[in-house]
Amino acid sequence: MQNIQQKPAQASGTLTLGGDLKVYRLGFGAMRITGEGIWGPPANKQEAIALLRRTLELGINLIDTADSYGPNVSEELIAEALHPYPEGLVIATKGGLLRTGPGQWPQDGRPEHLREALEGSLRRLRVDHIDIYQFHRPDPKVPFEDSVGEIAKLQKEGKIRHVGLSNVTIDELARAQKIVPIVTVQNHYNLSKRESERMTAQQSEEMIDVCARQGIGFIPWNPLSTGALARPGSTLDQVAKKHNAQPSQIVLAWLLHRSPTLLPIPGTSSIKHLEENVLGATIKLTQEEFDAINQGSQQ
Repeated sequence: MQNIQQKPAQASGTLTLGGDLKVYRLGFGAMRITGEGIWGPPANKQEAIALLRRTLELGINLIDTADSYGPNVSEELIAEALHPYPEGLVIATKGGLLRTGPGQWPQDGRPEHLREALEGSLRRLRVDHIDIYQFHRPDPKVPFEDSVGEIAKLQKEGKIRHVGLSNVTIDELARAQKIVPIVTVQNHYNLSKRESERMTAQQSEEMIDVCARQGIGFIPWNPLSTGALARPGSTLDQVAKKHNAQPSQIVLAWLLHRSPTLLPIPGTSSIKHLEENVLGATIKLTQEEFDAINQGSQQ
């Protein structure tokens, strides 16, 4: 019990990705350790480094980033804070988006760009291979199979351990799996807004179930959004009070309950918020509470 109190992320349970990467199911998304608009360096670099080191102290062993966060800044900070990496730490990064300014994310799925992006991530993270390399977003100007095929080549070259996808449909997942094994899918999903890019809320739920059946980790981005669901007297508010918790912590508990292969990666630039988020892993909802929150979110 003492270890769970000191390392609360471990209470989220574990999932083994690709047969050999064992991660605790509550990870950390390293997008917000950059500057405003996910652009440039953070306002306080030492605070960002302390935050990253605190993730490990809390038991987190899955950190998700991308070359486009900053750009490059998030990966560089991770290496500065945590390299040489402790055994068991899994770093997932992504390629396939360009950064042309704050809040701007044009796609580039050309094979030559993905190869260049991967090489840059290897240098910045100071590793000889990426644990999980995710195609950040399909590029409508480039055949999907060409993009995924290049990532498969990089895996065969030993530069990538496992392959993931982000912002994809169920059909794209199936098409990618004909080329290379997929261990994670990272799509938009939260309690209040479940639709993802090019997918309805119902299709998003189906994607989660497909991933669960196949043992694929489903990483919901923007996991903590509650919209108006946390208003006083709401079902979410009532359950939070019952557990003496914040609504955001109950949302994380709800996500962990939703599927055994769901991997929330809430991000923050604040150590206080990080510690608060991770305590959500220690809350176990009953099926009745889960169903009530689910029903309340759809009214």
